[in-house]
Amino acid sequence: MGSVRKLTNEALAASIVRRLRDRGHSAWLVGGCVRDLLLGRVPKDFDVATSARPQALLELYPHAGQIGAHFGVVLVHDGEAHVEVATFRSDLDYTDGRHPESVRFETDPEQDVRRRDFTINALLLDPVSGEVLDYTGGRADLNACIIRAIGDPVRRFQEDHLRLLRAIRFAARLNFNVEPETLAAMQSLAPAIATVSAERVRDEVSRILTEGGARRGFELLDTSGLLQEVLPEVAAMKGVEQPPEFHPEGDVWIHTLIMLEGLREPSLELALGVLLHDIGKPATFRAADRIRFDGHVEKGVEIAHRLLNRLRFPHAVIEQVEALIANHMRFKDVPDMRESKLRRFLRMPAFDEHLELHRLDCLSSHGSLTNYDFAIAKLRDVPSEQLSPVLLVNGHDLIAAGCKPSPAFGPALREAEDAQLEGRVTTKEEALQIALKKFYSTTFVTK
Repeated sequence: MGSVRKLTNEALAASIVRRLRDRGHSAWLVGGCVRDLLLGRVPKDFDVATSARPQALLELYPHAGQIGAHFGVVLVHDGEAHVEVATFRSDLDYTDGRHPESVRFETDPEQDVRRRDFTINALLLDPVSGEVLDYTGGRADLNACIIRAIGDPVRRFQEDHLRLLRAIRFAARLNFNVEPETLAAMQSLAPAIATVSAERVRDEVSRILTEGGARRGFELLDTSGLLQEVLPEVAAMKGVEQPPEFHPEGDVWIHTLIMLEGLREPSLELALGVLLHDIGKPATFRAADRIRFDGHVEKGVEIAHRLLNRLRFPHAVIEQVEALIANHMRFKDVPDMRESKLRRFLRMPAFDEHLELHRLDCLSSHGSLTNYDFAIAKLRDVPSEQLSPVLLVNGHDLIAAGCKPSPAFGPALREAEDAQLEGRVTTKEEALQIALKKFYSTTFVTK
């Protein structure tokens, strides 16, 4: 049997360029893939820009999907490989801060790239010869590590307000500086981000947190004025002092930035947990015998819930971030926990994220990993089947013993499980006796 041919996105893009040129069209790789290739990075996606009109593209690739018919964009598939192919165009007036009212198809690639956002995203590459077309100075900005808007930065950001956040994402991920005029335009137009949908803002914030350079990203969000507009709850952490004996690094904002800097390819949930774990501190700050934040965990869960819902994060993401916030202070008690309580703690869903948040929290403040090491050692020494053993007794056993189903079942079964986790019982009969004792005492108290 012959092997099945599998194209990569890059190979598919190169084949599309060759095929379009064979038909007499101009065609180039364009945008982020060119930027990443020139930086020695591996692009995730590949885009092709061409003089071929949409109808010609669909004739060449009849199974392509039209993902932007009005803008002349089709999606070409070959197995799992996919490439966006777009007709050269210039954009006419923008009125909604997102989309041009209309577009004009072009034959000149220069007209196409001059409508784009930043110079480093406006480079064209011949995948065969390696020739690069640079009409906006993008190559020099790549070499100088600069994010610069094409042409008038105010106009670029007014065309699409989301570009305000995109500039920060690229600067953070690439560790680039934002060119002064571009940054000044961002600062003056920061309030315009309020017109962008919550979902689009959410996606950009998520990328800033997870694509690398999260600390740099949030420093730029602050410098640009966008932090106050998008995440005022996070901006409120600035200047909130902490007790120096526990937090010699500085205020809540500095502590959070240091933790963000420590992230390495985090899940979105972990990154959000790091960002928001102390979000309740500004509202609970109190200077008594020392600085205190009584109830900051509970307040933090409440604030995070509102923030994450406002940005339309999925329920599962919100649930895990709230769990990270709610449990991050429990690590201080792990050496003194009863065995049953400790094992319940260690078996929480995605406990590796709780561990990593705690590790970063410690390294960004007092520096001691004593409790982290204790938890790691316990996880190593206790097999998973002992953390979550098959229960010796359940509700059916209580019913069989003559108990009428009631809310007292919960405490009774928990008491039996605690005894099992702590090794105080090893048989069903022993566990049932403990459960029955708790059931009847709870029922008596309730009555």
